[in-house]
Amino acid sequence: MATIKLYFDQRAKRKDDKYPLKVSISHKQQSALISLDIFLLPEQWDANKERIVGHPNRLFLNNYIGRQKLNIETELLNLKAVGLLDSLSGKQIKERIQQSLNGETVEATNTPPLFVERCRKFAEEKKNPRTKEGYMYTLNKVIEFCDEPDKLTFENLSYTWLKDFEFYLSETSAINSISIHMRNIRAVFNDALNSEIISCYPFRKYKIKSEATAKRSLSPKDLVLLRDYPCEEHQRQYLDMFMLIFYLIGINVIDLCNLKEICNGRIEYRRAKTKKLYSIKVEPEALKILEKYKGEKYLLNILDRYKNYKDYAHRLNENLQEIGEVKFVEKVIKGKKRKIKERKPLFPDITTYWARHTWATIAHKIGIPKDTISMALGHEFGCKTTGIYIDYDFEKVEEANRKVIDYINSLD
Repeated sequence: MATIKLYFDQRAKRKDDKYPLKVSISHKQQSALISLDIFLLPEQWDANKERIVGHPNRLFLNNYIGRQKLNIETELLNLKAVGLLDSLSGKQIKERIQQSLNGETVEATNTPPLFVERCRKFAEEKKNPRTKEGYMYTLNKVIEFCDEPDKLTFENLSYTWLKDFEFYLSETSAINSISIHMRNIRAVFNDALNSEIISCYPFRKYKIKSEATAKRSLSPKDLVLLRDYPCEEHQRQYLDMFMLIFYLIGINVIDLCNLKEICNGRIEYRRAKTKKLYSIKVEPEALKILEKYKGEKYLLNILDRYKNYKDYAHRLNENLQEIGEVKFVEKVIKGKKRKIKERKPLFPDITTYWARHTWATIAHKIGIPKDTISMALGHEFGCKTTGIYIDYDFEKVEEANRKVIDYINSLD
């Protein structure tokens, strides 16, 4: 429920040296200030007791303040009862309360919660920028699909609506991409349900589909083939970075770009995605690459050359997918014969994520325990509750990484 406090606004001094007294309303990171049209000198307000003192009309004014606070609390309870409070912005809450205090009729107090409005608010509350982007991307798809998205209520998103939306998405998206959108919609429903502003829930009947993810790892021999491949000169830096990611147990590109230093033979960082703290021993194979591409502000020179990690990640994947046999063929372009490169990529679908999956796959192949692999990748150890009390032995992770690298080196 919202909290109500009296606020003596000393930011707005009048010519008579008096300041306005207002009511401050706070609710789920939304706030509003309601003017009471009462103006006081600083010595006429007791902030601790929230009472007017030393004013000739203090008894009348204090009673008036009490009535107005009661009226505001009543209007907030009404908004809560009809399921609107959690979906309103601070500005909208202020407008409705002022209407009520002025004796105006507040229209549509029983208007059902609107999905687009709620979804946008839900996304904006997410601290992780990538998470926020994901929800906004889903919201944009919903807006594209609907004729009047601003009028879309939770009740409108029925089982039939979800099936129709799924079909709409299937024209341009794969099954797993569709499932992400549906999970995002379900999360907004769950939040609204937990806040008790809705009672409908189509996901009791609608089941989110998914399919097995395509192969995203290299076999040990394929990894060695890629590592030692005589690629084009401009591709070498990207191939080196793929191997560096592998040597650092599948570090994400954003975290790789933001590494600052090597301390006592280790890199330590907090993963951008999960905020977990990682500490990885830098093996000689990794150190060689780190020294080759030493940066000025960061450990690596990536952000010295690229605007941001996203630009680099795109270019990195693009170049990895082109590594392979190249030959020049003669083609007629705009009436002229020209020689162009014709590529036969080794792994046309490869991305940086393959390095992480490849490390885990090889570790499993050579007998590294599943729990150690989970520790190395930063996954939960067993259930979350027991994981809190376990003192992880990171030496096991270091030993595992060394064994994986030695195994690959043995295949030369």
